[in-house]
Amino acid sequence: MLTAFARAFKTPDLRKKLLFTLGIIVVYRVGTHVPIPGVDYTSVQQCVDEASGNQGLFGLVNMFSGGALLQITIFALGIMPYITASIILQLLTVVIPRLEALKKEGQAGTAKITQYTRYLTVALAILQGTGLVATARSGALFSGCTVAGQIVPDRAIFTTIVMVICMTAGTAVVMWLGELITDRGIGNGMSILMFISIAATFPSALWAIKKQGTLAGGWIEFGIVCAVGLIMIGLVVLVEQAQRRIPVQYAKRMIGRRSYGGTSTYIPLKVNQAGVIPVIFASSLLYIPALVAQFSGGNAGWKTWIEQNLAQPDAPAHITLYFFLIVFFAFFYVAISFNPEEVADNMKKYGGFIPGIRAGRPTAEYLSYVLNRITWPGSLYLGLIALVPTIALAGFDANQSFPFGGTSILIIVGVGLETVKQIESQLQQRNYEGFLR
Repeated sequence: MLTAFARAFKTPDLRKKLLFTLGIIVVYRVGTHVPIPGVDYTSVQQCVDEASGNQGLFGLVNMFSGGALLQITIFALGIMPYITASIILQLLTVVIPRLEALKKEGQAGTAKITQYTRYLTVALAILQGTGLVATARSGALFSGCTVAGQIVPDRAIFTTIVMVICMTAGTAVVMWLGELITDRGIGNGMSILMFISIAATFPSALWAIKKQGTLAGGWIEFGIVCAVGLIMIGLVVLVEQAQRRIPVQYAKRMIGRRSYGGTSTYIPLKVNQAGVIPVIFASSLLYIPALVAQFSGGNAGWKTWIEQNLAQPDAPAHITLYFFLIVFFAFFYVAISFNPEEVADNMKKYGGFIPGIRAGRPTAEYLSYVLNRITWPGSLYLGLIALVPTIALAGFDANQSFPFGGTSILIIVGVGLETVKQIESQLQQRNYEGFLR
């Protein structure tokens, strides 16, 4: 990987793209430290210091924003509204025929869906910004902080509107920065910004583990956590690269005096076909009842049960439900993202077949059978990786601040591998020697 970056910096046009990407990253990180109007920055810093390592319900969103959520900055919402909008549009593409038709139109249809995603991102940013401001005003953003109620001293409606507009505008700027990286930089812009947001929280999380440790001044715990993180990264890379290759043979066709086809290829089915989407879905679904219980008044029985079971990451009910939701959403996402009937029809149309399997419906049934078989280990792997911070490191009391969590590791490894592949492919295009060797 380091060799690919070194070679890229030696190539003038790739060096410009890399420097442009680094410049956008710097702008994004600066924006995560600019507070919005109407916020008492001193009170925010005091509450952040008191709540270090225990971010509660907002830990996932704070991770995706690079720590900007709890700082209540202009980029507080980060890339999360765009991620949510993209997932919603991707799910609606299967349900709404109009969106499915746009997807099949090629580049023009994809551009239209991207435009819809932008509109939905702005709408979600308004909703999430309003919720964040209301949470900060009520003091629930930092439960237990002595000055939580003083974070937003001015309760006027005009101040609230200005704060929501600033957060929404910040989300639009983040979306624009991501598209700039995609067009003029290296890699997928949204993925790069997500990568940077998660990586930015690693130093503070590791240092918090060191300060909480008791063995050799905390360095023993620090070293063990780093070693566990490196092992997890290696295992995730191994599984993310694993795939089942289904051979496909194309029959020869004579058109005039020329013969076409007769080639052999394969269909790569990844073990983790769903990626990190099931983990995000499961986290978001468990986030909703805990959030409702937090904002509801009184001491009802259902509220007490949710706070003791679903709102506590180390509770057996939370762990069990979280694991089964990840497995369920893994199968659900694979079912809507990969259509065996469509793949079988395309193969039949172009004269392709799987050796030993008849074309048409038998091919679709075979692909569905293989996909279900490899989705089981992929979904179990996602569930185990996501629960590592809660189970494996509970003895170090680092389940809240452990940086190498399932979601963060999956995103960082996935984005890193994809970016390196793009750099290597562009290097190969510029240094391809062909038959000259």
